[in-house]
Amino acid sequence: MIEPRVIKKYPNRRLYDTVESRYITLADIRRLVIDKVDFVVIDKKSQDDITRSILLQVIAEQEHSGEPLMSQDFLSQVIRSYGSTMQSFVGSYLEQSLKLLGSSQQIRDQMSETSGSDGIDSIAIVTQKNLERWRSAQDDIFRAMSGGSMSNARGDDDLKDDSREKRI
Repeated sequence: MIEPRVIKKYPNRRLYDTVESRYITLADIRRLVIDKVDFVVIDKKSQDDITRSILLQVIAEQEHSGEPLMSQDFLSQVIRSYGSTMQSFVGSYLEQSLKLLGSSQQIRDQMSETSGSDGIDSIAIVTQKNLERWRSAQDDIFRAMSGGSMSNARGDDDLKDDSREKRI
């Protein structure tokens, strides 16, 4: 396994890429993330791993410029979940949601390359299957959190939709 690229953060707040032997910016860090380069940011003074902190700075910079990805309400809800019993669940939920979204996008891109078109019908089918899988996972999570007392976390309307889908 290849060691991750080491980025050192100096006390003067500058980031130094040890592979390219040059100072870099948060925009360069963003490019590493987009290019899926495995890296770690180490505080030069304390030797602490501060990668998460730097990634949060990249997100803050992105949110400040251009069209924000996260609404104020969303950010408030994330902040409220810190320190609560739901903290680890919320983090896991968000991570899995983004992974699912990413895999759906990859499938769409692959289908577009293969068929030469968007393949909307195929994508709709895959999306529906992913949604069903996600709903099932949510139901399992909510059932586990409530000690199995929730019979259905989605509601009666979804039950009717599911029964219609099974008949078709």
